Amino acid sequence: MPEVENAQNVIALLKSLRAVRQFRPDPVPQEVVDAVLDVARWSGSASNQQSWEFVVIHNQETLRALAALEGFAAHLAGAALGIVVVMAGDQGQVEQETFDEGRVSERMMLAAAAYGVGSSIGWFKGRGRAAVKQMLGIPENKLVRTAISFGYPDEEARRARPKPAQARKPLSTLVYEERYGVRWQH
Repeated sequence: MPEVENAQNVIALLKSLRAVRQFRPDPVPQEVVDAVLDVARWSGSASNQQSWEFVVIHNQETLRALAALEGFAAHLAGAALGIVVVMAGDQGQVEQETFDEGRVSERMMLAAAAYGVGSSIGWFKGRGRAAVKQMLGIPENKLVRTAISFGYPDEEARRARPKPAQARKPLSTLVYEERYGVRWQH
């Protein structure tokens, strides 16, 4: 039953993905970066539009400057590399692009995790979005809001972090069967 074992390994990877915001200084090998970007390229998108482009940043000064912008991407400051997701910005496709942006981001994070590389997703907001475009030379008509930090997890920092008091909610509190309000009983 190699299929079942493989499925269990994939599911274990999916369930193990956690945000990593503290990284060791070790660089991420180029083969890993290439694999992450190739997975992104193969991610599905609405009508196969593939409305994304990516700016890969290794420069530590640039990562620190991005981390300081308005939004929620401070974790970029300590990352080995960051990837800024640039969407086409088609006003008629806002919902599709938003969905696709999340989808491709999560896939990149999972691909990195397969290599033992941690990651965290972050967002630029307000003036931070315009500043990112200016800093990275991204055309004004493009939509920029997502940045992903990558690097090897600082396990010592993770152990020192307080553990959340609450575990994952049970499926019986999240899932309904056939109709909202009819609790999942499996």
